[in-house]
Amino acid sequence: MPLFSHRHNSSALPTSTTTNSSYSAKDQKLHKLNSKISLPILLFSLLSIFFGLAGIIFAVNAVRRPSPLPVYRCGRSEDTFRAFYSLSDSGKLRDNGALLDRPKLLGFVGIQTGFGSADRRAALRSTWFPSDPDRLLRLEQATGIAFRFVIGKSKDAKKTAQLEKEIDKYRDFMLIDVQEEYLKLPYKTLAYFKAAFLHFEADYYVKADDDIYLRPDRLATLLAKERSNPLTYIGCMKKGHVITDPKMKWYEKSGHLIGNEYFLHAYGPIYVLSANVVASLAAARNNSLRMFSTEDVTIGSWMLAMNVHHEDNRAICDPRCTSTSIAVWDIPKCSGLCNPAFRMKELHNISMCSKSPTLPPDDR
Repeated sequence: MPLFSHRHNSSALPTSTTTNSSYSAKDQKLHKLNSKISLPILLFSLLSIFFGLAGIIFAVNAVRRPSPLPVYRCGRSEDTFRAFYSLSDSGKLRDNGALLDRPKLLGFVGIQTGFGSADRRAALRSTWFPSDPDRLLRLEQATGIAFRFVIGKSKDAKKTAQLEKEIDKYRDFMLIDVQEEYLKLPYKTLAYFKAAFLHFEADYYVKADDDIYLRPDRLATLLAKERSNPLTYIGCMKKGHVITDPKMKWYEKSGHLIGNEYFLHAYGPIYVLSANVVASLAAARNNSLRMFSTEDVTIGSWMLAMNVHHEDNRAICDPRCTSTSIAVWDIPKCSGLCNPAFRMKELHNISMCSKSPTLPPDDR
């Protein structure tokens, strides 16, 4: 019995050792295989987590601070009003301690002006356009609309020096990188919209001339209306015969491209473009847009190409002050007010112009 037991144990021992050795070898192979597999998986997982976190951070920043579309060939532009407050200790233009680089507004109004129009600007500042930065800021806060005089450059050193003195005194200009020439107004207008879009995030951008009498409160009411079409072009719409005689005023040298009659477009003294329209203009390369002789026709041609909604509103081209007028000018006698420096003050002294109540939104 002991002998049998010894043989049994002796024969069983090698079997057990062989089996354990076999399992040990398999375990080692599996361990090596798992090590080879787990390292790439670990690296992939870490990279996935990294890119996921980066994506979340990017999305949060994008939502918190939306960046404007690229603005092509805008050149150098400056908002002297905001530059003035950024250099001061005032917190009036700040939100949570940070200067707003591209503030959100209901509207931005660029009053197109020139080097020979100091008397017009003086008339505006003595009537509906505030004459100092604090009052201009209060108007912006009350209406949701920012107002600036828009002007380009001059090769005349004396004119430039005079403008710089005016800028230092009033701080109410947007300076754009174009030469001031009447025949280049379409180029200035495009540069204005690009600069305005770069500096301000507005629902609407308004181009206005410096020879109209404007009611900012009523303009705000107009812009605040609900509209279903995000591509909107608001103005006093017109058509008319194309002038092809070089000796006549409003001669259109590219009239052969238009035909006998102009397409529907807004009068030039004031019109409004919605944000989506201006975003497209800001992203367009300058040489991709057709320039006609006159600015209002040029803008109108772009609006046709962009398939916008034309909103005809006669309250922004009223020839007299009424209970509904938003902008008053001497249509059709003059493109703006005739003798604007005098007429601006004359209209302001009429209670119907300057003191009549603002219309509620449903009335417009």
